Amino acid sequence: MTSAAALRALHHTPAPGGGPLVLPGPWDAASARAFADAGFPALATPSAGVSASLGYADGEAPAAEMFAAVARIARAVDVPVSADVEDGYGLAPRELVGRLLEAGAAGCNLEDSDRRGGPLRDPREQADFLAAVRAEAGDALVVNARVDTFLRGDADPAPAIARGRLYAAAGADCLYPILAPPPLLAVLGEAVGLPVNALALPDGPPPRELGRLGAARVTFGGGLHSRAMAGVAETAALLAAGLRDGD
Repeated sequence: MTSAAALRALHHTPAPGGGPLVLPGPWDAASARAFADAGFPALATPSAGVSASLGYADGEAPAAEMFAAVARIARAVDVPVSADVEDGYGLAPRELVGRLLEAGAAGCNLEDSDRRGGPLRDPREQADFLAAVRAEAGDALVVNARVDTFLRGDADPAPAIARGRLYAAAGADCLYPILAPPPLLAVLGEAVGLPVNALALPDGPPPRELGRLGAARVTFGGGLHSRAMAGVAETAALLAAGLRDGD
């Protein structure tokens, strides 16, 4: 079984003990090894965490550096890795797919708005883009189609469903309605006919509860990197305090 086939199958197989597929978000090779060693069957890089680890704000990392980081992560582990490649960096589908496969990715996130905060893309144009990516990739990539309507403040599920149906028809494997209210996850999944990716937030339901609400897959965005960096900041502050105290 290829890495993409294994990752695709995990979307339709209950996790051990029940619950959704939980994909931690590594930002470098060391964090990827830690998550894989803990037993997670697949990983999903977050653009925010990877960008921060490279010294950039979210959406500002150059494509070459992002693909290089994904390649280091994929080489470090023996589980499938899905890569958040934002809006595709303006690359033609053939080049985008080629660079993902060269990096060792088994899947990708593609969002339907400009990575630097620009407008939502026309849904039919995005569907055409996703269809071209699918045609180039065949079964070699699991395509997670991100829908940004809730992110942009539209609480009505109808636009997300309309976009999701177009993306499903284009060949997407999974729907990612980022920041969708958890009670809507099952509604969205049933209406679109794809597994739904939910974003786990620090003040939101935990992964298992998101699964009960309809999520087949749970990711964390840059949240795990932020938690790790909070620990680093605490260590740095203790070290600095010790130096000031003469210890």
